Amino acid sequence: MFVVERVARGHSYLYLVESVRVGKSVRQRTIKPLGRKDVLAASGELDRLVASIARHAERSIILSDIDAGRIAAHRIGGPLLFGRLWDRLGIGEVLNNLLEGRQFGFAVERAVFVATLHRLFVSGSDRSCVDWMQSYAIDGAEDLALHHFYRAMAWLGEELGDRQAGALAPRCVKDVIEEQLFERRRDLFTDLSLVFMDTTSLSFYGEGGETLGRRGHSKDYRPDLAQMILALVIDAEGRPICTEMVPGNTADVKILMPVVTRLRERFGITRACVVADRGMISADTIAALEALGVEYILGARERTSRVIRDVVLKDKAAMVPLVLDRQHGETQLWVKEVRIGKGKAAQRYIVTVNEAEARKDREDRQAIIDGLQAQLKKGDKALVGNSAYRRYLRSRGNAFEIDPGKLAEEARFDGLSVLRTNARVTPLQAVIRYRDLLEVEALFRAAKASFDTRPIFHQADAAIRGHVFCSFLALTLAKELNRLCGARGFQPEWQKLLNDLDRLQQATIEKGGKVITTRTHVTGQVGNVFKAAGIALPHNISEHPADL
Repeated sequence: MFVVERVARGHSYLYLVESVRVGKSVRQRTIKPLGRKDVLAASGELDRLVASIARHAERSIILSDIDAGRIAAHRIGGPLLFGRLWDRLGIGEVLNNLLEGRQFGFAVERAVFVATLHRLFVSGSDRSCVDWMQSYAIDGAEDLALHHFYRAMAWLGEELGDRQAGALAPRCVKDVIEEQLFERRRDLFTDLSLVFMDTTSLSFYGEGGETLGRRGHSKDYRPDLAQMILALVIDAEGRPICTEMVPGNTADVKILMPVVTRLRERFGITRACVVADRGMISADTIAALEALGVEYILGARERTSRVIRDVVLKDKAAMVPLVLDRQHGETQLWVKEVRIGKGKAAQRYIVTVNEAEARKDREDRQAIIDGLQAQLKKGDKALVGNSAYRRYLRSRGNAFEIDPGKLAEEARFDGLSVLRTNARVTPLQAVIRYRDLLEVEALFRAAKASFDTRPIFHQADAAIRGHVFCSFLALTLAKELNRLCGARGFQPEWQKLLNDLDRLQQATIEKGGKVITTRTHVTGQVGNVFKAAGIALPHNISEHPADL
């Protein structure tokens, strides 16, 4: 039903009408004439009628006021969804248990939750987090101030004073949290026999921490900034297990063994297969892993290893065609196993050629060659400082030209990868497990982009560790949500989901001795995600007496 205005004999009249279908057309049927508009307005009847209807339409009026900006509303989607996951994973309980007996004078657990939620939605510094949280309805966070976040971050990274021999980093509060969270989900079927590990660099503005801020090889492409190295370990299901944070000048090859040793000590791993990238491989590392009885699947350096270039790649054995399923996004693979030596001392390599990646490598190289030929016509000076070009050039007198020998050598590696392993798995299983390492790389991209851990402004090691650890907690929540949604047969589109959650807002007004609370309509993916997580949405509208 609705009100329409009609003009007759020079006057405007109001009618209460409804739409009805007559045959194939829709027409308006008058329910009741309300009278002349000017007379109704002058007598006050129109205002009394609107007020009478409004008593039965509080939600529509409040929602209209929210849209018009006349009523302040708070976003409730993110705190509801991730707050419930936070509780189910036991993160809040673990934090509060560790905080027992500590007299901080503010809700530390709430500060950590808000900082983690901030990483999920927009991230940035703790200073921006304080402004950001004002738009959200987060239970228990009303009195938090900037210095509370600084103190909470410092507590997460607080050293415990029992640094293990040979460890690259001291044992901290965040380590205890990781261990207790893992223990909460450990059962008879929990298995850490397969773990994936990768590293990245996180840059600082300023000097960084007392020990963490160092100059080193920057994966951020910011060699001008001090940095730290972050190692992330996940299990076979892609769930984050722990992080290790070390000074920024630590080489990857020096990280793997201390992390493996600490995994065995912290999580009681008796048998493990570690999957890691080629940057962590060295003869000393492999010898140490084998001495500990640890299985490994490591990426090998095809271009720089003399054994691989001169022995493995020249092996005459035929390659076997294999196809990975669509889950791994592969087409045709060619695989073979090459063993060097005999018995327990034999070195085992898995050589793989991926046709799709080989085609991409050829296309990328051809694009470089096309650009190189164009640059050669402009003169040699245009090539100075371009490493992509130099690798294909040779000098002839005082000039440069394209080297066909270098092109042929580079073509040997199109689509090719080599793994070094001692694991008791088939070549295909080794390839699949190594490709699962891409999930760690995806998590790092999420941490650096969606969760924007970098750059970091803190100047104390403890606060830096706490700041980065909140990104670890954010990844844990995101992974749990993806797991629940996957069980329902869908995966949410992350940024759209965050936008949809922000549209779910709630406002409260006091009217006629009652407190009325209502929320906006559910949009996009919110309904499906809440259902997958088993979370009930708040009522459309609720009210209670104002004196309660």
